[in-house]
Amino acid sequence: MLLGAGMLAGAMNAVAGGGTFVALPVLMLAGLPPTMANASSTVALFPGTVASGWAYRRDIQPLAGVSSAILLGLSVTGGLVGALFLLFTPEKAFGTLIPWLLLLATVTLAAGPRANTLLRNVGLRFGGRSIYFAQFLLGIYGGYFGGAVGLMMLAVWGLATTADLRQLTPLRTVMVAAANGAAVLCFAATGLVSWAETSIVMIGGILGGYVGARLSRRLPANVLRGVILFITVVTTAVFFARAY
Repeated sequence: MLLGAGMLAGAMNAVAGGGTFVALPVLMLAGLPPTMANASSTVALFPGTVASGWAYRRDIQPLAGVSSAILLGLSVTGGLVGALFLLFTPEKAFGTLIPWLLLLATVTLAAGPRANTLLRNVGLRFGGRSIYFAQFLLGIYGGYFGGAVGLMMLAVWGLATTADLRQLTPLRTVMVAAANGAAVLCFAATGLVSWAETSIVMIGGILGGYVGARLSRRLPANVLRGVILFITVVTTAVFFARAY
């Protein structure tokens, strides 16, 4: 079950994101408490993100008018702060919060590339300082939970540039890896990771990431997005039913 969940989560992340929707509930089903399951999920899916970032290293393009080094520092700092927030969140409180975090991620996945257009339509425009502040907040979210944080970054960056957001995907991948990396170090150092279950999900995630990358080239994008959205909606509904 854990291996299969890792494979599906890795494939989803390779295509459009949302792997947390599979890895987190299965780790909880395996008996881990919510905060440990969330931390273990972040650690398990981290190698796939790093691999993607390495593959994109030659394609990274900076965001116009914004320092990539500052973005990186804010992502790391925010990821660490978010991880510390998780460490001090009571299990019961986090269990109540999970459905709402999943709902936020589901809405982001559903909006997809249109998210920045929707934000522009309501009059939002970002400059350098606003982007830096938003990046720090996104880093916190990434370290605390992280579902669909990459898409959230693209949506925010779209308020500061007219560049093709697909060109910003390599930069997005590196920033997500930076935020997750800080959280992973924090979780590992504080003993919040259940390594037996995490290792199995991690192996599945690496395999699934490879398969997902190949599928994304062969299957229609609408079909893949439809399957991912179905999984995210069902998972969110189940968590709301359990919590309320």
